[in-house]
Amino acid sequence: MPVSRQDRAVLRELGRQYAEIAALPDQQRTIALWKAHNGLKPVRPMVTIDQVAWHEMNVNDELTLRATEPWCREIETHLRRTLYGWRHLRVDMVVEPAADIRKAFSVTGFGIEVDEDVAVSDPKNDVVGHFYHDQLRTEADLAKIRTPQVTFDAAANARTEELAHEIFDGVLPVRMRGTGYPMFAPWDQLSMWRGVQNVLFDLADRPEFVHRIMARLLEAHLGLLDQLEALGLLENWPRIHCTGAHTDELPAAGADPARLRARDVWAFGQAQMFSTVSPAMHDEFELAYAKQWYDRFGLIYYGCCEPLDQKIAIIRRIPRVRKISMSPWVDIERGASQIGRDFVFSRKPNPAFLARDQWDPAGVEADLRATRDACRRHGCPLEFILKDISTVHYEPQRLWQWAEIAMRVAKE
Repeated sequence: MPVSRQDRAVLRELGRQYAEIAALPDQQRTIALWKAHNGLKPVRPMVTIDQVAWHEMNVNDELTLRATEPWCREIETHLRRTLYGWRHLRVDMVVEPAADIRKAFSVTGFGIEVDEDVAVSDPKNDVVGHFYHDQLRTEADLAKIRTPQVTFDAAANARTEELAHEIFDGVLPVRMRGTGYPMFAPWDQLSMWRGVQNVLFDLADRPEFVHRIMARLLEAHLGLLDQLEALGLLENWPRIHCTGAHTDELPAAGADPARLRARDVWAFGQAQMFSTVSPAMHDEFELAYAKQWYDRFGLIYYGCCEPLDQKIAIIRRIPRVRKISMSPWVDIERGASQIGRDFVFSRKPNPAFLARDQWDPAGVEADLRATRDACRRHGCPLEFILKDISTVHYEPQRLWQWAEIAMRVAKE
C-alpha cells in the first residue's frame, strides 16, 4: 500500500499541528482532573462532546480532506476532527501524544446480518430511520448465532506499522492499538435482528425463548473476549463511551502492557430498549447475563439512552461499576439521590437543544445548571456528555457556544 508524496505531506503537516497541541501542559492538567473524577474525588464537573454531526461542521475547509488513498484519509479525518475539536469544542478533551494506528486484525460477525428498511430525511446525514425484520422467530433460528472469530495478521500489521513510521517519524510517535473498549450490548443487537416490538412482546409471551437467546449471546460474547485477550488486542483507550477514561486504577497489578487482560481495562454496556421494562425484568433478562461478562473487567461504565434513575439498586450489583448513564429522560433529583457519592453521575444533556428552529442558549444553561445543582446537593461526581448530535440546524456555532456554556457552568 504505497503512500503518495502528497498524502505523506498532508499527514505530516497535520501530525505536526497535532503534536504541538499534545505537548501542551494543558493535557496533563486535564488528565489529572479526569483521574480524580474517575476515582470519585472530583475537582469539578467534567465535560465532553462526541458523536458530532460532522457533515454540518465544516467551516473554512477545516475538515476538507486532501489525501487521496483511503487509509490515509481515515487517519486524516481523525487528525482534522481532533484539531477542529481543540479549536472549537475543547471542553475537557485530551490530545494524546501519539498517532494511534489500528492493528491488523479482523473480527467476523455473530452470524446474522441486519435485514432492514431505511428511511432517510437528510441524505448528508448518516442518522436514519430503521425498520428491522425479525430473524430469530423460532428455536431453530438460534443456530444462526455464531461466536465471532478473531484473526490477527502479523505480516500485515508489520507493514502497516512500517508505513505509519514512514509517514510520522520525526513528527509524531506511532502507537499500534488493538480493539476499542469492549462492549456488551446484546439488546442493541437483538433490536436490529428482530425489531424492538417483537422482542418486548417475547419478554412476556415467550420468556424462556428469550433466556435461551441471551444465554447463547453471552456465550458468544465471552468467546469473543477470550480471543481478544489471548491475542493481546485489548486496550485502555483514553475514552470510554464518549467520556474520559484516565485512571490510576488500571491496569491491574501484574499487567503486561503489551498484552492486557480484561481485568486491566474498562468495559461498557447498555440495554437501551429496556427503557420501559421494569427493574425486575431488567435484572432478569439483562443484568443476570451482563454481570457474568462484566465480572471479567477492571471498571465498568453502564447505560446509554435508557432512563436508569429508578434502577440504581440493581445496577449497584454490577461488579466494579464506576459510571452510570443519566439520559435526558431521567428524573435528575431522583437519580442524584440514588447515586450519591458512590458512582459518577454521567449526564447526557438533550441534544435536541441544538436541533430546534430557534437556538436557545439560555435554555441550555438552565438545563445544565439544574443537573449541576442537583448533583451538588447529593455529592455526586458529575460529568456532562453531549452526544447523539444528529443535527445543529447547519449552524456549527451552536455547538461551539454549547461548549462555552457547559465549561462555564462546570467551573463556577
